Amino acid sequence: MLLFFLSFFFQMTREQYILATQQNNLPRAENAQLYPVGIYGWRKRCLYFFVLLLLVTMIVNLAMTIWILKVMNFTVDGMGNLRVTKKGIRLEGISEFLLPLYVKEIHSRKDSPLVLQSDRNVTVNARNHMGQLTGQLTVGTEGAVFGHSVETPHIRAEPSQDLRLESPTRSLIMEAPRGVQVSAAAGDFKATCRKELHLQSTEGEIFLNADKIRLGNLPTGSLSSSSASSSNSRQTVYELCVCPNGKLYLSPAGVGSTCQASSNVCLWS
Repeated sequence: MLLFFLSFFFQMTREQYILATQQNNLPRAENAQLYPVGIYGWRKRCLYFFVLLLLVTMIVNLAMTIWILKVMNFTVDGMGNLRVTKKGIRLEGISEFLLPLYVKEIHSRKDSPLVLQSDRNVTVNARNHMGQLTGQLTVGTEGAVFGHSVETPHIRAEPSQDLRLESPTRSLIMEAPRGVQVSAAAGDFKATCRKELHLQSTEGEIFLNADKIRLGNLPTGSLSSSSASSSNSRQTVYELCVCPNGKLYLSPAGVGSTCQASSNVCLWS
């Protein structure tokens, strides 16, 4: 708009100059009446008003632009806590992401932790080039939930807290090429299951080393009903026997071995 009024003003001035030049070259009549040519009166005042208004608008816009640059901390390297470096983008301080964030790597500053915080769960997904989900990690109020296999050199709980590994609907498998070691330096180690607990060694042996080894709830076997009725009801010493199928049972101890393959425990197992 400013250019329009300036061009209009220059055009009127140019026409006034041309008319004045032509009047000087033409012979004048004795009683010729002269008419003023140009912008006069209310037109001139309106032109000055619009020019002044545009100038004020430009000054206000320039001041607002400088204020926004100052508040947002715009620099050559970036904006605010966001800095653009040769290696990527550097973000300092607390940041909030309202939409999904797609990055290749996330690093914290040296000697500083990296904290990811959410009001609900924090979910990290890994996908292949086809967009299929290959791995998932969900951290919530109940702990960490892994959607697929996990490979880690160390798993520990917080101080004075229990460590629990659980698979609610599937199996839990721990594998290592050189062995898996589970130890409790100052407490008990318990392994419970609903059905069967298998301890299997394909090439080596199963070694139980303790001052006392207790096997509770073992069945008591007998050869026949007559021998069972003749056995002392106050029997306190038993012999540990093994069936051909590997099942353990107790047999009342005698002068000799009382373990028999024809025991009722081996026959009905």
